[in-house]
Amino acid sequence: MTIDLPRLQRLLGGEEMVILRERLAARCMDGRDHADVRLLSRLTIKEYSCLCGLLGKPPKATGDSLRLSLNELGAALQRAGLAPSLRAALERLDGPLRDERADRLERQRSWANLLDDIAEPRLHDSLRPAAAFGSFKRAAGSDLARAAQLLGQAQRVIAALPAAGMPLAWLAAQAVGDAHALDAGRPLASLVLNALKPNVDEQPEESVRIRWSQLGVTVNELARPVLSLNLAAAPDSAIGRIIETARQHGEPLHLSLRTLLRSPPDWRVAERRVYVCENPSIVALAADQLGAACAPLVCTEGMPAAAQQALLRQLREAGAQLRYHGDFDWPGIAIGNFMISRFAAQPWCFSASDYQPQAGGQRLVGPGVSASWDSALAAVMADADIAVHEEAVVDRLLSTLGGAGESVSSSMNLC
Repeated sequence: MTIDLPRLQRLLGGEEMVILRERLAARCMDGRDHADVRLLSRLTIKEYSCLCGLLGKPPKATGDSLRLSLNELGAALQRAGLAPSLRAALERLDGPLRDERADRLERQRSWANLLDDIAEPRLHDSLRPAAAFGSFKRAAGSDLARAAQLLGQAQRVIAALPAAGMPLAWLAAQAVGDAHALDAGRPLASLVLNALKPNVDEQPEESVRIRWSQLGVTVNELARPVLSLNLAAAPDSAIGRIIETARQHGEPLHLSLRTLLRSPPDWRVAERRVYVCENPSIVALAADQLGAACAPLVCTEGMPAAAQQALLRQLREAGAQLRYHGDFDWPGIAIGNFMISRFAAQPWCFSASDYQPQAGGQRLVGPGVSASWDSALAAVMADADIAVHEEAVVDRLLSTLGGAGESVSSSMNLC
């Protein structure tokens, strides 16, 4: 049967009937049985009159809805000699109808195939959870081609890791040809970091630098160098000689993240105690009063940043055993918890019995923090409500640092 286009245009064509045609087309493609009787409501006067005329139903004066099946409407078009079916009529007027359900299923298959085709196992596993894959799709703008490009780039970046002090921009330029592709907030950076899962606590200002540094990649590698005193290293490299010279003279030394990742020193700290303090003034006083006689000392300068964590990690891997002291305030306790959980440090003069508040001292600020190494410490601090900073107990710390043999097997008092 041919389509009578002029009559069909007069009946269903034109702008006035476009909304009705769209509603009918959507029902044609919704996957339901076309024999089902369904309600068409909120019809305009012209739409209502057109359908009543086709179906041979008397219109009601106030009618704006009809119950009908698509098969019934198609049969009416055929009887009227207008078109062989409703779909044929709609496609003749507006072009081919898209099978939305089939399209949706095809898109779902394409996205599933994209995930299955990821060769890098860590990247694949990181995207297997539905929430993670959904976030990735949104980051790619639900664009399959863009998603495939990002996954290919991520696999090239991961193949280049771990690095040895490579700047982040250089890694991005070499791996994907865009020096800014791995900048913070870019979807490629999130893909790589989520796949490799470098271990880092939430520290908004430093988390990106720390996460990349654990993969041997430097971000702003000269910022916040780590302060140390009297660490021992083999003098068989330029940085080793600098470290040894500073140790022989008892002089504090700053080490950048760039140096620690590009030219890791051969640390001579196996089976040795390395002390860790929170505040730089302790290092300065130790250098002034003890010099080369001071035990090895590292300063976190608050919560350890990328360079501090890189050094502490290297010292632990070289066999050092870390001893930590910080301020007796809530941030200091939080740093102590971090040091113990991340680097297996032991407390150094940092227990409830070491807390000796002075009347009139500065009050504690913020919510209390439990010390993982001493269940009584938070309670006695909260009861006194006085902060005790490292500088207030520096004589005791210096006594330990000056009288300590470095060997773990020594009987030195750790407070």
